[in-house]
Amino acid sequence: MSTQIAKSNSSRKPVSALWFIAGCLAPAILLVIGFTYYPMLRGIVMAFQNYTLFDLTNVHYIGFDNFKEVLKSDSFMLALKNSLYWVVVSLVLQFVLGFGIALLLRRQFFGRGVYQGMIFFPWAMSGFLIGLIWRWLFNGQIGVINDLLLKIGLIDSPIAFLSSPSWGMFAVIVANVWYGIAFFAIMLLAALQSVPEEIYEAAEVDGTNRLQKLFLITVPYIMPTILTTVMLRVIWIMNFPDIIYSMTNGGPAGSTHILATFMMDKILFGGEYGKAAAVGIIMMLLLVLFMFFYFAASKQEKAGDF
Repeated sequence: MSTQIAKSNSSRKPVSALWFIAGCLAPAILLVIGFTYYPMLRGIVMAFQNYTLFDLTNVHYIGFDNFKEVLKSDSFMLALKNSLYWVVVSLVLQFVLGFGIALLLRRQFFGRGVYQGMIFFPWAMSGFLIGLIWRWLFNGQIGVINDLLLKIGLIDSPIAFLSSPSWGMFAVIVANVWYGIAFFAIMLLAALQSVPEEIYEAAEVDGTNRLQKLFLITVPYIMPTILTTVMLRVIWIMNFPDIIYSMTNGGPAGSTHILATFMMDKILFGGEYGKAAAVGIIMMLLLVLFMFFYFAASKQEKAGDF
């Protein structure tokens, strides 16, 4: 009798464990489905519909018409060109400056902890708040940057950074670079601290200089971290409208619009949800295409490692 009870209890344990796991995972799965996959699928469906906020009684399937209208738009092409410029320039400057700061922070010096906190602090701030701060700094009348440039004699009159098509993109990229440096500094500093000191000591015995150690030891050793951080940052910068929207709102005359802010404009000011969804799908396809070529290049890079 006791043997039968023991067998029944042992058979119930796997079932009970499965129910326990399902009960724990169910809320998380439902949240992911409800807040990620359902909106994404709904947006894909919406991209093929005539879905306008001001005419909700006339929602119907229109095929690829939204994509055709968006791709023919001069505003979309300008936003696409700005997106490429926004991503490439921001990424290069963020990586170079962040890597340089990470190399400096790797060394021990007085006040290192305080300096680390100052460098990493911007990453904890809201993107909209960052944009508002830099909007004030770049103000054409009372901005600190204009005031400093006037005092040191680099300019004779204030520059309208945020209301000039030729300066607007420069201003938002400066703000984005300042914001994103911290990410690369944090990630690359963590990777640098994992490089064994014995490798550098052996390299010094062989007579290698600092530049050789950087490119022959440091960079190859932390290359996996570099590849991952660059990929993540490209995705985030491409989908990061906060700074631009709070600084210029895409202006003047759409000169600082990227695809993300262009999509937001379609929703907030045009109520054109179908076209906005089409822009979102185009962004997603561009990022998927980028990741495909990026992973292919990464595999070649790894294959060439020593």
